[in-house]
Amino acid sequence: MIDIAAPNPSLQIAVIGDVHDQWDEQDIAALQSLKVDLVLFVGDFGNESVDVVRSIASLPLPKAAIFGNHDAWYTATPWGRRKCPYDRQSEDWVQQQIDLLGPADVSYSKRDFPELGVTVIGGRPFSWGGSEWKYEAFYRDRYGVHSFEESLARMKAAIDAAAFDTLIFVGHCGPTGLGDAPESPCGRDWKPLGGDFGDPDFAAAIAYAQRLGKSVPLVTFGHMHHHLRHRQDRLRQRVSRDSADTLYLNVACVPRIVQTATTCAHNFSLVTLTKQQVQRSHLVWVDQTHTITSTEDLLAELSPQKPLQPLS
Repeated sequence: MIDIAAPNPSLQIAVIGDVHDQWDEQDIAALQSLKVDLVLFVGDFGNESVDVVRSIASLPLPKAAIFGNHDAWYTATPWGRRKCPYDRQSEDWVQQQIDLLGPADVSYSKRDFPELGVTVIGGRPFSWGGSEWKYEAFYRDRYGVHSFEESLARMKAAIDAAAFDTLIFVGHCGPTGLGDAPESPCGRDWKPLGGDFGDPDFAAAIAYAQRLGKSVPLVTFGHMHHHLRHRQDRLRQRVSRDSADTLYLNVACVPRIVQTATTCAHNFSLVTLTKQQVQRSHLVWVDQTHTITSTEDLLAELSPQKPLQPLS
């Protein structure tokens, strides 16, 4: 039986988006220096990058993670299998990643944090996004899931099993409903332009939790990079908030490590959760001395917007 603690009045959360092999010991030291209570990873550690996942698994902080499409790059698709750099008959890098993360992997699952008074719920792992059910054999063989409906049922079971009424959702792709324009958090920014590339099963799971009366202060994800492919004059919209006061945060700031002649800066998205509400959200860059060299207030994007309705 879980010893349920009183909810922490203020939580500091770091969210790491779309690593793409850009992770090293400086990240571990920076997170410890930032004194965060919880670290969340939204996947795309690399193209089945077992060594990166091994390092992240060793992070000595409370954490939860989900896998992205690149984490099954040589396994889920026919074209990926043709390019596979290892013998798939004798090795399985996807399973190695899953085994390394162990209980930190919240794919189709949940992780309770009694010391923080929250439960992290994971969406569908290894997602490519969009309204089409893709790579049926992969999900059938790995998870026994054959459709969006069965995928949603797995997430609902995790929600029902949560020890806490405050839920944080982590997905690789965001939920359907945040892609009305190419520049939206989940909007398609490649040709043909437009189209919502969020996950409908993820959206339905969030809506289910909201209908149950759960507090859902934060839904975080990546996949759709902040730098747009079709235009260079602006960045993708990173945040939205619905009328249930749920903040939707895209953390895919890529590349997440920038090297110059004098410094090496790594980015993190920091979220302050106070009394079950997101009070602050910043994108920060931290250098090799663990100094924050740049800070961007992401909530400033919300000021001209009307709140969205809760996802349904």
